[in-house]
Amino acid sequence: MNLKYLFLTVILCVTYSCNNDDSDFELVQVAVPEVMSKTDFRNSVHIKSAQQIEEAGKIYAYQDYIFIGDKGGVHVIDNSNPENPYAKAFIEIPKNEDISVKDNFLYADSATDLLVFDISDINAIAIIERLEDVFDVYNFGIPLQAEVVDYQGFDDQNSVIVGWTVTLERRKKQNDDLLIDVVFDNNTGGFNTAESAVGIGGSLARFQIVSDYLYTVGSQKMTIFNIQNLETPVLENTQYVGWNIETMFQADNFLYLGSTNGMFIYALENPSLPEFVSEFIHWEGCDPVVVDGHYAYLTLRGGNACGQQESVLEVIDIADRSNPILAGRYTLENPYGLGFQGNTLYVCDGTAGLKLFDISNPLNVKLNGSIEGIQTTDVIPLQNSLILIGNNTLYQYRYLENNLELISSFSI
Repeated sequence: MNLKYLFLTVILCVTYSCNNDDSDFELVQVAVPEVMSKTDFRNSVHIKSAQQIEEAGKIYAYQDYIFIGDKGGVHVIDNSNPENPYAKAFIEIPKNEDISVKDNFLYADSATDLLVFDISDINAIAIIERLEDVFDVYNFGIPLQAEVVDYQGFDDQNSVIVGWTVTLERRKKQNDDLLIDVVFDNNTGGFNTAESAVGIGGSLARFQIVSDYLYTVGSQKMTIFNIQNLETPVLENTQYVGWNIETMFQADNFLYLGSTNGMFIYALENPSLPEFVSEFIHWEGCDPVVVDGHYAYLTLRGGNACGQQESVLEVIDIADRSNPILAGRYTLENPYGLGFQGNTLYVCDGTAGLKLFDISNPLNVKLNGSIEGIQTTDVIPLQNSLILIGNNTLYQYRYLENNLELISSFSI
């Protein structure tokens, strides 16, 4: 080789090496969004015959029906005979997180949109309204293994994220790689006795109907809709309410928001603009909450992405809502949703089954019993029976004194 060219090659190699020090680079798991145009996305809502469930999510009870969330929509279960429930239909709703029902109108989120369905004839469910772009954040579902999210090329005005591709890439180190995990997530612990027919959701839900308003919470914001005219909801307000909000519960004209860092309390004196009352801070953990009188009960699940190792049930004294105080803490194994009926608090303890706690004295909560051998994620204690979801199975129980009796188990 000509010495002149050899010398030039060495110079180039040295220069490239100096400018590309391996210490400046690292191998990282990069998540790239898979997108769909909003036009195609909004044309993807369909009413289908009963489908096999992929991954059971939240549960919701309304009259003789149970709705079960799934990855691509909502399963409709006919529960007119609790001993023999059967799948009736599947409402295909892409990127759906939650539903709420009032007087035969079902409200559901679909990424950035709010949909309204007429379910007065369950054999002819129909979508009748769509409010577009009312949610500015929704469940991107960022893969847990992702260390960096690459949004380059994503047009949020015309596209929707419908999935992710994760690859291992060599990238220049960043001082701050910001992973944005924004989640758009109703629950009443006891039976709803309002004159209007309003359904009941589990404690993991983020939708609540109170009188003429539908309240929805995302990771940081609450979006409020006036549903006085049920067929045509109106976006009333959007407000910042906290950080990492996961769940919402309503009781006694207050909203209780469960976050990974605590519980936020909002008053509904002005229903169109809830007012912040107070915040109860705890260590970081997944946090659904229910409220009974002067006490709130919440579970913290550790050993996962929520941030802590310890899993507990906490009892919070909210007699003075402006100053909530920790009243008790009880160790659990792997808690998820919870709900109460009478003096019994039912806690889904994941693979450890269902725990039954006596809360007749909230300052001295006692374990009354448990149902083992089942996996549990959320529960709705109805007036006459208890429904429970876990591991793609819907369980129903009748109440006994300090115990439960199985009515049916339905694998979808």
